[in-house]
Amino acid sequence: MLFNFLKYLQPTHYFQLYRNDGSSIFPMVEKIPREIIEQLEPESKFQSKVALEYDISWQALHKGYIGNAETYASFEKIPVADEYRFLRKYFHPVWVFYVLMLRILSFKNPFREFAAWRKSGNTMRSNYLNNPINHFDWNKQRSSLVEDKPLVSVVIPTLNRYEYLKDVLVDFEKQTYENFEILIIDQSQPFQKDFCKDYNLKIRHIQQDEPALWLARNTAIEKSTGNIIALSEDDVRINPDWIENHLRCLDVFKADISAGVFYPEGSSIPHERSFFCVASQFATGNAMLYKDVFKKIGLFDRQFEKQRMGDGEFGLRAYLNGLKSISNPFASCIDVKAGTGGLRQMGSWDAFRPKKLFAPRPIPSVLYLFRKYFGKKRTLLSILRTVPQSIIPYRYKKNKKMLVLSLVISLFLFPFVILQVFISWRLATKKLREGAMIDRL
Repeated sequence: MLFNFLKYLQPTHYFQLYRNDGSSIFPMVEKIPREIIEQLEPESKFQSKVALEYDISWQALHKGYIGNAETYASFEKIPVADEYRFLRKYFHPVWVFYVLMLRILSFKNPFREFAAWRKSGNTMRSNYLNNPINHFDWNKQRSSLVEDKPLVSVVIPTLNRYEYLKDVLVDFEKQTYENFEILIIDQSQPFQKDFCKDYNLKIRHIQQDEPALWLARNTAIEKSTGNIIALSEDDVRINPDWIENHLRCLDVFKADISAGVFYPEGSSIPHERSFFCVASQFATGNAMLYKDVFKKIGLFDRQFEKQRMGDGEFGLRAYLNGLKSISNPFASCIDVKAGTGGLRQMGSWDAFRPKKLFAPRPIPSVLYLFRKYFGKKRTLLSILRTVPQSIIPYRYKKNKKMLVLSLVISLFLFPFVILQVFISWRLATKKLREGAMIDRL
């Protein structure tokens, strides 16, 4: 896809796959509007014209181009030096060197690889995301969807988090958009039947005996009466215009899905998520979509029950079916990260950091997802890319020094890590044999 070397660094990224109709997500350069091209930064050092065009397409998509330009259905091979040049432009030098080592260890011509890597050494790292494509006055445009006031069904599963749930319900009482219902699928023990009675909200408080997150969401969607579904959580905080901004995004961009942005408590929206763009991920804790989406592609896959990545699989399914999902920074929410309840209690909260020495790493649902959609080779590349980093604690995952340390530590723990991956692979195989558990509306 596009630049071939991306498979080493983003082996299981949504955009690495062609959609079901055979198209890619990357717009053809000659079809991108001139006013968008003028906001991009062409790279003069590419050897081939094709690489230059692919780079512009990459920039347009990632800087926030949301249009209907025709996309590539196939990609030409480009010089190896241009592959390295592209990586140097957008990724840290450590990862570029990582790709070089992988190429050499996989029996590529070491002289050619090293020469191409050296030849690309004069490439400057780009800060292209500092100047995203602007969508001026998006929230000042008339929205017929907001004016029509459709009923929105808000889905909130909860498990032993009443102290956190009460805060988000207070936030919903303050919403500027008023025509919504809330479906709380409550798996708490003990169940507090009267918990919701004092809120000035239209709440349907439904008890579910089995602690099962994806069952809870599927049940709420099936019982919802609105034609628009908003997905939230019991340990987030939202702004008063959260529902309205999700609706406006669906309308202004003619989208099927408005994918909201999370940021940790005490922090702010990450810069790379601070502008509108085609969404490359989907999170069930902050999203809004038409109910018809579930009719088209099905509900959540219950193979992910008590494990992670069920929302990632749903988002990938939507992408493959050509549905338009927009990353919406104006419908952000604070991720409180409750220390108890939820997945922390019922299953695996961290997909890559098991608490026991002989537990699977990563959890089987991750490999189930990767193998199902990307195949074995891409899955192995993903394991190589992510598992060594998972040796370090989650809070240090973006620390470069700790990243290097994790690679060293992983060498000493190599036999145990291999065993953990083998266990996960075997359990994922079982899931693949059983097949998806996706119900239809």
